[in-house]
Amino acid sequence: MRKILGRSSSINVRKVLWACTELRLPFEHDSDWGLGFRSPKASEFLALNPNAQIPVLVENDFVLWESNSILRYLANGPGQGMLYPQEPRTRARVDQWLDWQAAELNPSWSYVFHSIVRNNPDYQDPDLLRQGQARWAGTMAILDRQLTETGAFVTGKHFTLADIAIGLSVNRWLQTPFERPAFSAVSAYQDRLNQREGYVRYSGEGQP
Repeated sequence: MRKILGRSSSINVRKVLWACTELRLPFEHDSDWGLGFRSPKASEFLALNPNAQIPVLVENDFVLWESNSILRYLANGPGQGMLYPQEPRTRARVDQWLDWQAAELNPSWSYVFHSIVRNNPDYQDPDLLRQGQARWAGTMAILDRQLTETGAFVTGKHFTLADIAIGLSVNRWLQTPFERPAFSAVSAYQDRLNQREGYVRYSGEGQP
């Protein structure tokens, strides 16, 4: 049995749930872990992930953490199509944008999200908020240029794992209430994502 551990509101958990939907993979979801639920610092959870982070994938005696690694693993089976292409250069493009999402895009919205959505008192410095908004707009400008070039999805004409990871962050950009630049290619991209069952089901806003 394939089990996914982590609260449904987590953007990283929702990546994995969406991937399972795209791949038609059966799974059991244990949503009782994370902020507002059982602490991932509990000893039984730390035995699965010493980083005390969600999500965690458990398949019998196999345990895997880090959401983008889980995406790659799930899509690496035979007959899984274009989500994670086998051709090395095509796959490298998917990996490039998955890594960009984790290293550049998500950190760019962290301060803004904590300040505006979570109303965290530790994230209320007006100057840092403005800097965070500018940084986030900068990463979204990079994405907008890429989508303008492809005219479809992040890496090209085909939907891939990169779109699962980045698509949820696009939803966060559009749903966070602040004045933002209008990126036409990003807006058109969301329209395309809205045609996919997994995005419609798992793009709803929650906590990071």
